Amino acid sequence: MTLLFAAFFLFILGALLAVIPGRTAARAATLLGSGSAILGCLFGLIAAGQGLIAEGAETFSLPWSMPGGAFSLRLDGLSAFFLLLLFIVGLAGALYGAEYMKGGRERRRPGLHWTWYNLLILSMTLVVTAANGLLFLFAWECMSLTSFFLVINEYDLTEAVEAGWTYLLATHLGAAFLFAFFLSAGALSGSLEFASFQVLSQLTAPVASGFFLLLLVGFGSKAGIFPFHVWLPDAHPAAPSHVSALMSGVMVKTAIYGLLRLSAFLPVGPAWWGSLLMAIGIIGALFGITMAALQRDIKRSLAYSTVENIGIILLALGFWMHSRVNGHPLAAAFALAGGLIHLLNHALFKSLLFLGAGSLMHGSGSRNLNRMGGLMRRMPVTGLLIVCGGLAISALPPFNGLIGEWFIYRALLESGTVLSGLAGFFPLVLIGLLALVGGMVLIVMTRIIGIALAGEPRSPEAAKAREAGWPMGSAMAALALLCLTGGLMPVFLLQVAGRAATLIDPSAATILAGTTMAPWWLGIMAILLLVCILAAYLFLRWRQGRTPVPASATWGCGFAFPSSRMSYSAESFTELPQSAMFCSCLQPSTEDGREIGFFPEARRFAFAAPDPMLTRVFKPFFRWAAEVCSGFRGLQAGQLHVYLLYIFSATILLLVWVGQR
Repeated sequence: MTLLFAAFFLFILGALLAVIPGRTAARAATLLGSGSAILGCLFGLIAAGQGLIAEGAETFSLPWSMPGGAFSLRLDGLSAFFLLLLFIVGLAGALYGAEYMKGGRERRRPGLHWTWYNLLILSMTLVVTAANGLLFLFAWECMSLTSFFLVINEYDLTEAVEAGWTYLLATHLGAAFLFAFFLSAGALSGSLEFASFQVLSQLTAPVASGFFLLLLVGFGSKAGIFPFHVWLPDAHPAAPSHVSALMSGVMVKTAIYGLLRLSAFLPVGPAWWGSLLMAIGIIGALFGITMAALQRDIKRSLAYSTVENIGIILLALGFWMHSRVNGHPLAAAFALAGGLIHLLNHALFKSLLFLGAGSLMHGSGSRNLNRMGGLMRRMPVTGLLIVCGGLAISALPPFNGLIGEWFIYRALLESGTVLSGLAGFFPLVLIGLLALVGGMVLIVMTRIIGIALAGEPRSPEAAKAREAGWPMGSAMAALALLCLTGGLMPVFLLQVAGRAATLIDPSAATILAGTTMAPWWLGIMAILLLVCILAAYLFLRWRQGRTPVPASATWGCGFAFPSSRMSYSAESFTELPQSAMFCSCLQPSTEDGREIGFFPEARRFAFAAPDPMLTRVFKPFFRWAAEVCSGFRGLQAGQLHVYLLYIFSATILLLVWVGQR
């Protein structure tokens, strides 16, 4: 806990020092802000590691003058698990941002940016360690506000401001449900301390189900689960890339933490709790990866991929709940391990991909895939690291993405073999749908890597692209190395997930502790083998470079002057799946501009893939709500005697109510 307080101090110090130099000393502000964030994350990593190793929990409590509030902290295995994600990604983001904020439009106000960045990490640390409901809500609101200011970092861009307001609206609608939960839980338990919430385990099934639904909606809006995901595809592209990595890799996971932590106080719910999570999860996974395949904006595509991965995590957690109720402990243990491991892995490889997308954006000057191309030759290190992230997110060996999904598949297969009849068919259907999601992930990542990195430059800016500096490259390389280490030494991932599972489901943690996996020394040997292969490859390239090789033009299929216009665009690459697999509600709107005639006029091609939930559900609902609310404007007469009548009427009604009581 002492190390955690040292991290708190460094984050607060960095937030204050970053704004002192002002706009004229951008370099000093970046050095102070990023340096404090790096040091704070290092102290936090040590504290998280000790929390994972320790057997018990460490607590700290300091009373507040605010009614019902107390500065109560608790560091246990579950908190340490999420702190590990936070400080790894936060450290990589701070190192990456130290160079990222020097160029482009971001360099105009780095001090204020680093203030919000340090406060965001601090607030997320408080969220996952808070042991009091009022402190949790305070930290939750601070996390929402600081991330909002980071999203609108470019507040002179209409796109960023609109994305920020959409995010703020979504997160506060979810916070309203959390307020309802904590007020109800505090009224029943007599205190807002988490320790007093143990009485919630005695609730009846209908009341407990109501509490569970409050948590699901409240945290689901922050996690970006379907259909409350509408803020996420706009907010992540608008934010700086290292902030996008922190939001996608960690911030949405704090909602999963809150759901796990607070639902653990409720009694073991009926099977439909798990079925609901599984339905939301698999629908969200299919929807997210489908929308990711239709985006030309690389960061927007990665943002929709986050919706897909959150869906996979919810699918695993839902199957854990369902199997635990139905008496299948082995399937429940594997599902819980798969969900937690995939949560950890997603934080690593999605952060790597967002950082890589930011480097490509700086190199090509655009987030549009159609403005990139040929960047592997101009940015080989960034390109190689993005390929590593693509292999990890596609669950391909030897990277870590395979481990969590393997446990989820194992849980589904285990349940399918134990159950009989229609009940045994249900897990097999989930296996098929999950495999379909995996196939779509391969299409999306092949599309991003093939269009952005391969081929010829599609814009003058892409032709002049240069490799990122060492701070950005080292941050991406560290995340790629962690992805590789997790894939080659999965026993470490299982041990970390097992420590977190101890507080959620002790019986599942016991089963996971007895699960055998490949020993760590096999991973060391595999890493050494990969290093030898890489060294041999570099040696052969060096020898080849010393020997001149005659160059000649290849056959151009009849085109004497090939150009980038002859290659696939971001839209045409997914034309086959969108025409053969996507339902009508997900079909993009296109205007092909083709016209038959002897003298056709110049036409244009238009392609748009708007979010159907936003355009067909939420926007019409909010327009209707605005029209209804505008009808009450007549009550604002602007006349003093009318307002006095309102006050008099309210006083009379209050007196009547008091008299009845």
